[in-house]
Amino acid sequence: MELGTGIGWRPEIAETVEAMQGIDWVEAVAENLCPGHLPDSLRRLRERGVTVVPHGVSIGLGGADRPDEGRLADLAACAEALGSPLVSEHIAFVRAGGARTASQPLEAGHLLPVPRTRDALDVLCENVRIAQDALPVPLAVENIAALFGWPGEELTEGQFLYELVERTGVRLLIDVANLHTNHVNRGEDPAKALAELPVEAIAYVHVAGGFERDGVWHDSHSHPVPPAVLDVLAELASRVTPPGVLLERDDNFPEDLGELGREVEVVRETVAAGSGPRAQAPDDRMTSPAAPPVDDATRQRLALDQAALLSALVAGTPAPEGFDRARLAVQARALAGKRADVVAKVAPELPLILGESAYRSLFLDYARRQPMTNGYRRDALDFAEQLLLTQRLQEPATRRELTHWWLDRSGPKPLTGRPVARALKTAAFALRRTK
Repeated sequence: MELGTGIGWRPEIAETVEAMQGIDWVEAVAENLCPGHLPDSLRRLRERGVTVVPHGVSIGLGGADRPDEGRLADLAACAEALGSPLVSEHIAFVRAGGARTASQPLEAGHLLPVPRTRDALDVLCENVRIAQDALPVPLAVENIAALFGWPGEELTEGQFLYELVERTGVRLLIDVANLHTNHVNRGEDPAKALAELPVEAIAYVHVAGGFERDGVWHDSHSHPVPPAVLDVLAELASRVTPPGVLLERDDNFPEDLGELGREVEVVRETVAAGSGPRAQAPDDRMTSPAAPPVDDATRQRLALDQAALLSALVAGTPAPEGFDRARLAVQARALAGKRADVVAKVAPELPLILGESAYRSLFLDYARRQPMTNGYRRDALDFAEQLLLTQRLQEPATRRELTHWWLDRSGPKPLTGRPVARALKTAAFALRRTK
């Protein structure tokens, strides 16, 4: 399907996106949507004939475990509610540990690279097949940005993606900003990666901005697209004309929102200047014959490796042998910072109660000692609970306000207007503080 030129739909810029001229399609983060209660903005776009593609971020197709059926069902429901021609996810792992490794379940809150090894490729291929079987529309998978590489990798990124497509028939979502990120951070040549890719399998392309600090490129999605990323897009467009191309912007939106429209036009013009052949439509590709299931020993090896790495990043354990410890430290700080930012969005009352600077300082200290295990909303509650239990808040008014906030949100139903339940829970919490 020809998607055309689009932009990532975000609630903060919903009105701007609706008003943009020449937007053929939008992409929305699937985990932020409720299929039964779609945002009015997306419904209006759909009524105008604008295609909406749900973009998943939490399934973890590159993880050692098989994809969660509930997460796949949610992504499928989004596609059906939006009438989408395809869905997308990432070649990444986002959680590790648990029963397979007899260790604490851990969540990264971020997309982490899978090792480019035969074991990891076997697991990824089977996970992609499981996802394809569960989804009502074709799946496209995205290459991710990385601050570090795995030791002992056996394949280049292009080879890894080529084999993935050959073995599963999956479509590709190529992020040219991520290719640039891997060029700066890992010394990988974007042109070489593109030369090795099955570019005819591309469903669409992401373009985004970032920034460089101390020799490390951060794929922030909160800055204008730099010329270096547009150069990679031009290189790709000279090899193939993708069915779709999309500008991503997640934060730090310009005051003049017209700048986003101008960036979209630059992206459109860069692709139009290319002369590559047009990629095939998503439903034109044939999936390959079914492969034998991956044995548990392969998944076990990958699980142990991923758990050790994630533990080093979020729980302060030693870096596994062979990794660049300095790069892992940068990644650990980036994960903690992102965690603080997302918790502040999920629970905006916390920075208001604690103060912006105090919130961030207290949360980063908490994150160094307490890994995330059950999502951002639970993380916000656990953070507040730890502050109260350790009695780190000196101001009585702040402590009292945070206590009321935690009590009102830590149960299945709000306690507001239920004085007896609040009194009982307050008494129980007071007992915990004295232990």
